[in-house]
Amino acid sequence: MKEKEAFLEKIATVQTDTLALVLYNDDVNTFDHVIFCLMNICKLEALPAEQCAFIVHYSGKCVVKSGTYEVLEPLCVALLEKGLSAKIEA
Repeated sequence: MKEKEAFLEKIATVQTDTLALVLYNDDVNTFDHVIFCLMNICKLEALPAEQCAFIVHYSGKCVVKSGTYEVLEPLCVALLEKGLSAKIEA
């Protein structure tokens, strides 16, 4: 029984530590700029970066990375500095 409780506690900890870096659509940035930023800042490969750009364009937003706040915060700041609309969400 203790193993099950420890496992459930570990899952709860992982779930609360995991946040999402969300990129939002805007009418300013080009696809090339968004893809370039996702590749260079978030270290996405070309195809996933392109897919994220299209999802953002057609859906309004896309989760580009998941992780802890400490990991996502510098990425979010860098995207914002490049003129993109990004936010860290639970």
